[in-house]
Amino acid sequence: MRAGGLPGDPAIHLTALGFGAAQGGNLYRATTDEEFAAAVDTAWDAGIRYYDTAPHYGLGLSERRLGAALRSRPRAEYVVSTKVGRLLVPTPQDAHRRDPEGFDVAASHRRVWDFSRDGVRRSLESSLDRTGLDRIDLVYLHDPDDHWEQAVREAVPALVELRDQGVVGAIGAGMNQSAMLARFVEESDVDVVMCAGRYTLLDQGALGDLLPAALNRRVGVVIAGVYNSGLLSRDRPPADALYDYRPAPAELIERARRIAAVCETYGVTLPQAALAFVRRHPAVVSTVVGMRTEAQVTESVRRSAAAVPDDLWAALAAAGLLAAPPTG
Repeated sequence: MRAGGLPGDPAIHLTALGFGAAQGGNLYRATTDEEFAAAVDTAWDAGIRYYDTAPHYGLGLSERRLGAALRSRPRAEYVVSTKVGRLLVPTPQDAHRRDPEGFDVAASHRRVWDFSRDGVRRSLESSLDRTGLDRIDLVYLHDPDDHWEQAVREAVPALVELRDQGVVGAIGAGMNQSAMLARFVEESDVDVVMCAGRYTLLDQGALGDLLPAALNRRVGVVIAGVYNSGLLSRDRPPADALYDYRPAPAELIERARRIAAVCETYGVTLPQAALAFVRRHPAVVSTVVGMRTEAQVTESVRRSAAAVPDDLWAALAAAGLLAAPPTG
């Protein structure tokens, strides 16, 4: 599977398709250790070498499982990213409850926002302990939407210091918006950003701010949320599809179905087009897709490898379903 170096750090190679490990933290429902390990094995056999996790995902469960699944692999052959900004504080008194933030795990810890220099270092040390890896290749600030000042004043300098010391390889931020990511690109010394849901077949908001800024500053962009929480994940979107973690509005479902109909005339499914679309932009260095099982990995790889004709983008634009054909 094709891999490319980050614009600012060619030594860090991200495969075009990355493995999103949130499901390894029991996102929405439980997954067994064996199921997740098999998914990682299948991804490895398919050539995927970029794996993304975070302390937030299952209160550390995703990090523990991913580290265990990768530990026997040659360390120089894969890239792992995790995130900082949420410290996990033990709450043994609540261990009989379930985590209230969407993960099917015991509420044995609570998340505490912390983008201070000390918080960044403590978070990274804990991630190293949970994964059991000797280093983390790429570290993102995780959802600093309400913490811009502390993130820029303390967290980014702390990550720059760790990068300069060789403790981490590359640094950036990951968010569900593009405007603040563009500010990180323009106003701080980041190498890469992860943008979830704001550059997809249904939402090209990042074209107006983040993507041009990234090209100008030679910062890589990793696209996540390419299916907008599920609306673009099926050949024909169902009436109960989700969009941005909530029930999709009827007008968006209809728009997605119209896009799917055009895709079908070109022999392409909606999910195949969703993956191909984002990869065409020159600022995009990888697309991370959440994967839980062997079957999901196999399907994601198949979709990613599908040939999508260039004429499709012009047809979608002509139908008023795409702002403009993507740059490629």
